Amino acid sequence: MSPVTAPLPRVPFPAAVGSQFSLLADPLRLKIVEALASEQLCTCHLIDITGARQSTISNHLRVLREAGVVTSEADGRYTWYRLAPGAFADALGALSRVVADGLSAPRLRPACAT
Repeated sequence: MSPVTAPLPRVPFPAAVGSQFSLLADPLRLKIVEALASEQLCTCHLIDITGARQSTISNHLRVLREAGVVTSEADGRYTWYRLAPGAFADALGALSRVVADGLSAPRLRPACAT
């Protein structure tokens, strides 16, 4: 195999963007984010929507809050959750740039010799 003469592709994602993608890698967290995208919900609603246990939902909400993509608001005995303004905007912007760049990506490397 000949040495690579083309430049290596740059890594377009800062660590924070990678962290946002990893938040969505868990199927239950993704379901929670999808539910919160359409309305504010409390834990009891998320239990009904997902079928998960209260402790599991609370743990995932804690992770999402600590990451800054979900906010909470206490209202008496209940806490209401919603997506934070601009949640996942950096990750979506970075992914959009990668997709746009990929549509016009040139072939920079020669075929591998066998």
